[in-house]
Amino acid sequence: MSREDASTGQSSPGVAEVVLVTGMSGAGRSTAARALEDRGWFVVDNLLPGLIPETVRALGEDGAVARVAVVVDVRGGRFFDDTERALARLREEGGDVRILFLEASDESLVRRFESNRRPHPLQQGERLVDGLRRERLALAGLRAEADLVIDTSQLNVHELRHRVEAAFGGEAAPLRATVMSFGFKYGIPVDADVVLDARFLPNPHWVDHLRDHTGLDGDVREYVVETPAAASFLEQAARLLDVMAEGYLREGKRYVTIAVGCTGGKHRSVALAEEVAARLSAQGIESVVVHRDLGRE
Repeated sequence: MSREDASTGQSSPGVAEVVLVTGMSGAGRSTAARALEDRGWFVVDNLLPGLIPETVRALGEDGAVARVAVVVDVRGGRFFDDTERALARLREEGGDVRILFLEASDESLVRRFESNRRPHPLQQGERLVDGLRRERLALAGLRAEADLVIDTSQLNVHELRHRVEAAFGGEAAPLRATVMSFGFKYGIPVDADVVLDARFLPNPHWVDHLRDHTGLDGDVREYVVETPAAASFLEQAARLLDVMAEGYLREGKRYVTIAVGCTGGKHRSVALAEEVAARLSAQGIESVVVHRDLGRE
């Protein structure tokens, strides 16, 4: 982020990219921060929101720091208002500022807190779920503003690192897509921007020689993808995603999560997710594929 010196009017070196890492306590902020640090980002943890602009400017004074990740949580006080003002100041100065929000279900977060024997920072002597409720309310506005939401409920630390590295590890891209297969019987992904339902297609589960295979196998892919219904589905999905991509870029949104679902997340959704990701990549959109529920059956 280049800024102009008030006394000389000269442009000085600055931080090129800033990512704010936030989200629910226990959802993986520390893991995300370490992944960014390993990819060369300068990470500042537990910083009061009001100090973010000055800190970023100081780090960029001599141009030595090009990418800064700032990790913040609700313990900073008036969380959303102060954070929103800080981000607005950075953007006014021409900064490339993005928000990474880490989400998880109450059930997953309760398990994590109980396994670590730690109280929630907003628990206030009440139940753990009361602290989670307060935190969700405090973070609601910032979650709505997030560029990328990652639901870590079913991710281990290695999978979360992979998702973060895929989104922030390389050079800045105009638009990056995560294409996720899932099973409706396990719930719709809460971090999806677009949900495509593939349950209308013939199900390989009812074909004896395909039942034990997955959408990653060639015979299942052929059965699912190479049908008139699937071809029409993919064509219409491509048109929808083209329109959305143009809108996202116009509005400055850099990430999109496309979820493709079938009944169990094993056959149809897996094959189609791979196909959608391949088509997006062919159009120059950086894409990563995640098979959320593959292997659960």
